[in-house]
Parts: sequence; C-alpha cells; structure tokens
Amino acid sequence: PKMKEVHCLHAALLCLGVLCYSHGLTTERLNHSRPSLHRHHEKGKEGQVLHRSKRGWVWNQFFVIEEYTGPDPVLVGRLHSDIDSGDGNIKYILSGEGAGIIFVIDDKSGNIHATKTLDREERAQYTLTAQAVDRNTNRPLEPPSEFIVKVQDINDNPPEFLHENYHANVPERSNVGTSVIQVTASDADDPTYGNSAKLVYSILEGQPYFSVEAQTGIIRTALPNMDREAKEEYHVVIQAKDMGGHMGGLSGTTKVTITLTDVNDNPPKFPQSVYQMSVSEAAVPGEEVGRVKAKDPDIGENGLVAYSIIDGDGMDTFEITTDYETQEGVVKVKKTLDYETKKSYSLKVEAANVHIDPKFISNGPFKDTVTVKIAVEDADESPVFLKPSYIFEIQENAASGTVVGKVHAKDPDAANSAIRYSIDRHTDLERYFVINAEDGNIKTIKALDREEMAWHNISVFAVEVHKQHQEAKVPVAIKVVDVNDNAPKFAAAYEAFVCENARSNQQFITISADDKDDSANGPRFIFTLPPEIIHNPNFTLRDNRDNTASVLVRREGFSRQKQDLYLLPIVISDGGVPPLSSTNTLTIRVCGCDGSGSLLSCNAEAYVLNAGLSTGALIAILACIVILLVIVVLFVTLKRQKKEPLIVFEEEDVRENIITYDDEGGGEEDTEAFDIATLQNPDGINGFIPRKDIKPEYQYLPRPGLRPTPNSVDVDDFINTRIQEADNDPTAPPYDSIQIYGYEGRGSVAGSLSSLESATTDSDLDYDYLQNWGPRFKKLADLYGSKDTFDDDS
Repeated sequence: PKMKEVHCLHAALLCLGVLCYSHGLTTERLNHSRPSLHRHHEKGKEGQVLHRSKRGWVWNQFFVIEEYTGPDPVLVGRLHSDIDSGDGNIKYILSGEGAGIIFVIDDKSGNIHATKTLDREERAQYTLTAQAVDRNTNRPLEPPSEFIVKVQDINDNPPEFLHENYHANVPERSNVGTSVIQVTASDADDPTYGNSAKLVYSILEGQPYFSVEAQTGIIRTALPNMDREAKEEYHVVIQAKDMGGHMGGLSGTTKVTITLTDVNDNPPKFPQSVYQMSVSEAAVPGEEVGRVKAKDPDIGENGLVAYSIIDGDGMDTFEITTDYETQEGVVKVKKTLDYETKKSYSLKVEAANVHIDPKFISNGPFKDTVTVKIAVEDADESPVFLKPSYIFEIQENAASGTVVGKVHAKDPDAANSAIRYSIDRHTDLERYFVINAEDGNIKTIKALDREEMAWHNISVFAVEVHKQHQEAKVPVAIKVVDVNDNAPKFAAAYEAFVCENARSNQQFITISADDKDDSANGPRFIFTLPPEIIHNPNFTLRDNRDNTASVLVRREGFSRQKQDLYLLPIVISDGGVPPLSSTNTLTIRVCGCDGSGSLLSCNAEAYVLNAGLSTGALIAILACIVILLVIVVLFVTLKRQKKEPLIVFEEEDVRENIITYDDEGGGEEDTEAFDIATLQNPDGINGFIPRKDIKPEYQYLPRPGLRPTPNSVDVDDFINTRIQEADNDPTAPPYDSIQIYGYEGRGSVAGSLSSLESATTDSDLDYDYLQNWGPRFKKLADLYGSKDTFDDDS
C-alpha cells in the first residue's frame, strides 16, 4: 500500500510539473521576445526604416520529480525556436551540468528527458545551456541561453534521531511536568515544500510515567511520587513522524533510558528490637563486642547512618563507632571488665541519617533506636598486682640480706589461687636482689654503691601456683640512698706557678673540690692547711666559703736557684654526716716573670744558661752540631758503597750451584744417584776459607776422625759432621745444596709406595712381602699384615 501511495504521488507531481511548464511557456511567449533571424521592416517618421526584433524561442524554469521509477525517461520540457519551420534544418544542443549524462535532448524536436533517477537530497537543481544551430553548418541561429532544472521533492526520507539511544536521570518523587531530557530528530526532505519535513513527536512506550511535547521533543514526568526504591529504571520509546503526523508520513524512533536518582526519603530502621551480645571479662579496651545494623533503602550519602549510645548502664563501659563501609555500628569495650563485679550491661543505641533533605522532613524522624544487652563471661585471669608499679629505697652499703620492700599480687578469680613471685633476671643481670617466692619480700644479695648505680629497675613476675601460664609482671624501681662514703678531692689536677718577684699576700691560684656523693653529703666544702704546717712561712690558704679556696704568697723573694718546687698539702672536708676529709697536695713551681707579672720561664737550668750564653750563641752551637752529623753520615754511606765483597768466590766453586735431577732417589740402597762428594767443602778439607771483612783471631783445625771420606755413603754421618763444622767455625759462611728427586729409583726392591695405582679394595693387595724388608718396615708389616694374623688367631 505504501508503494502504491508513493507511485500515485509521483504521478500527480509529474502532471503538476507539466502543467507548470506549459503555463510558463505560454506566459513566456506572451511577455518576452528575443531577436530572430527573420526581421520585419517598418517605416518610421521621416522615412527612417525601423527594425523590430521578433521573438525567437522561449521556455520557463523546468521541474522534474525526484525518485521517479517509471519505465520511460521523464520528459523535463521542450525547447522550440520560432524560426524552426519543422523541416529539420535546426539542431538543438544542450550543455551544462548533467548534460548528456542525466539530461538528453532530441536535437530535432528539442524535447529534454531525464535518463536517471534524481535525488533532491543529493542535488536540488541543475543549470543547463541551450542553443539552436544550423544542422548543416553548425552556425548558431540563436544566442545560447541558460535555464534551471529543479528537482522536485517527495517525502522519501524518514525522520532520524541524533542518537539511537539516550540516557537521562531525574530525581525520584519529582513533581509532574519535570523536564527530563529533550530528544531531536531531523528530516532530509525539503522543509520549504509541503509537510515532508514537518515533524511531530509522540511516545510509544513509557506511559503513564512520562510524556513528550509534540513539537519540541521534551520528555517530562507524568506521574507524581515515583519511588526509586520501587522501580529505579524506565525504558521510553519516542517516535518522530513527518507530514505533520498525518497518515502517510514517515517515522523514526529512539530509545530513552531514564533512571530515577535517589533522595533521602526513607529513615533507617533496625530489623529487630533487641540485640544479645557477650564478651569475656579479659577483653581489653578497644576490643570489639558485636555489631548492629539499621537498614536504609536509600543509597550514597542519603543512606549514611551514624550510631550512638544514648542511654543504659553501660554508657561508661562500652562505646560504639560507625563502620561506613558496611554501615554497621561496632560496639567496643571502653573500660576493663570484671565478671566478679558486674555480669551484664544494657545499652540503648540510636541510628540516625547523617544527611537529611528538608523537602522530606515530613517523612521523619530519620532515626531509630534499639536495645543491646551484653553479658560478661568469666575468664581465667592472670594475677593482678595491687599497684601498677613499686618504688623502694635502700641505703648504699647496706648489708647483704637487707629487706628492700614487698610486692603483692592476688588472683582476681573466685578460686583465689596462691601466687609465687620471681625476678626477671634480664632486668637484674648483676644479681643484686632476690625475692621470696611466697610473700614477695625483696632483699639484697650484695652491697649497693650509689656512685656506681643510683637506681635499679627490675621486673617481678607473679604466677598462679597451679596455672603457670597465668602470670603478671610489674616494674619495681629501687633508689639507692646516698651515704657519705666519699671524701672530697681536688676538682682538677692543679699545678700552680708563683713568680720570683711575687708580693706578699698575693693570690696566685683558686682551687675547688669535687665529691662523688650526693649534694646532701657533698658541699659545703671546707679548705684548711694541716695543723703541722698551719704556720707555713711560704704560703697561706683562704677559704672563700663558696666551695673554693685561694692560695696566697706569705713572703717575698723566691729564688729558682735555691728551690724551684714546693708541695703544699691542703685538707678538704665535706658537709656530710659524719663529715669526711682528704688531704690533697698542690704542686707550686717558682718561675721567672717580667715586671708586669707575665710568666717567662719555670726551668732552673734555663736560668743558669741564660747567665753565660745568649740565645744566638745557643742556636749557632746547635747548627754546627747538625752540620757535623750530616757530614759523618755522608762519609759512612760513601765508604760502604766502595767496599769489596766479603768473600772471594772461585769459578770452580760449585757449593752454591743448584743441581737439578729429574729423578727420585732410590732410598738408602741406591748409591749411584749422585756423588756425595758434591756436598764436600774442598777448601774446608785443607783449611779454612779466608774472609776479607774480618781478620780471624785463630785458625780452625778440623778434628780428626769426624770428617767422612769423600766416597762415604753414610749420609746421616755426613750431615751431622757438616752441622758441627758450621756451628764451630766462625770464619766459614754457610753453604747450601739442593737435591731434587723426580722419580723413584730403579734399584729399590720396595717398588712404588704411591696409592694412585693401588687396587680399589683391600682384598686385591698382599702385604706379606713387607715382612722381608727388614726392621725399618716392621711397623708397616704389623699394620697391613695384622688382618691375616688376626684371622688365623680367630
């Protein structure tokens, strides 16, 4: 039916186009004229011949309907010239856009046809040029003229939306008519011709929740109080139809997904009225007891819930926090629990929304309450000390076994088990203290010294007698009280200097004291001279009463030559009870000073030298001594470099040659390996070797009977003889000989003793031949031949 309707429309539009063309052609003939090849002559005034141009050919603007699908080409129009007499001498030519491809002209009749289907949406008009020429000569008979062929629109394009799918949000419980989103469609047809591009919007799916404005495409809410918790997402189908929405128009659709956003329109609610929980009395503060949760169907910040304890006997013992990830209230222990004191608690917990929307305050209150009952469970608790820490005092130097103090712990359980005490030895490595395991009394093992350690910090354990795993620990601080057991001493190693020209009662040094004892047994210090020298003729002492004392000169006229050093004993007493004192010796040197009292020298020898020699003379003497020493050193060095070798060596002397043999000796029976005479000292046989560096005090004569003959094969005797000669001859240097053996000799009947080529098992070897090798191999014969002997004995 649609195709039939379209064809009928095409036919009607084609007829309309032809009528317009005919009417235009007639109108053009009536109103316009062009110069023609044929001219009519007229006479004007005064005999002048006037020429009036006669109309040649006329046409109007042509129309052709788009999307024509008929079997024959569409007649667009006809061109005709007045000079065309119909004899076929005139030829019509068409040029311009689409000429010869889309538009063709009958060169005899001037009929223009469209050979292809046209689409206005691709091209709305074409500009062509027509001309009439002589068929034989191609001479133009008329000037060329342009005309336009317009493609007439038909409703062949349905409306299209900008997006295939739309997504929009609108708050839940919005008022009716709240704008959600605007959808827009477009039509490619000509909006200036008919209603082909006039669109009307309508809703196909989504009623009764939403509506759409027909002209604008704005989607609005149609129902009040839409609840997100009931339905969150809606699917709406919107249609856009052309031809003003009338029958026969084309349409397009789009889908719109509308989501209701959340608002805080629901208060939190607990699913039950009472929660039962339990916790051990051993739970520490901060430990979780249980959780409660109020349900709020809202989401995001609208569903946030905060929990608090508003009443109950456990408000001070428990606390509640909010876990915002799970939206739960976490009940925790706030203070230490005791089953023996209180066995149960009751709390009233409130859950309230964090963010409240004033628009929906009438839906409130946005909070709820619940009762939480907590039962405390009995636990096997560790012993508890009566104090969290202990501080004791004891005097230093107290005798071993002195009681320091007592700690006490008890079992908090109903059983009230007995307690045993012990000291953590990691805190008392020197073992100064011991504790009575039964009553907790702490005593000293050895004397304490405050100056060595003023405080002792130990830890005491308390465990139940029948449950060793239950233990408690408490810190114990022991202060060692000071006793005046250290006498005061000089605060530094003082060394005083007094000038020879010092005046009487002149102060030359101030001293102070130091005491290792506590301040109560230290200052104030009292400085005095011993009674036996209280009338010392040289120096006197003045106590400044500020823990210092000044030493003064009692007389004038000190002399370094007579006495350059004085030792002054000073008695220092402390303020302890009882007071202690010590005698300290102050060393005083007599020095030479200038007129202003500045120190010059404190050396008595320098004073003597200064009387005879000047400083310049001393420097000159030292310089001469240094020069003489340098000359002596150079002379000795040059003398040593010119010395000849200490020993004269002859070319024939082979005693220091290294003789290498690539064979190994054959043992004590091999007498041909080398000549023993090589080791002989040829010069030593006939006498001693002369040395040029020293003159021998006596000539060494070898003792007869000790030197072996040159061909002797007794190596042991030879070596012993050479050692005696070397030890007793002070003139002969030592001589060395190195003999290298590369292989075992062929003359030994023992063969190879190496284990490299031995058999892998003991059963392959026979050691009986060791019995025949003599006493030197008796030990090996006993070791390796004992197996057979043992087997025989068994």
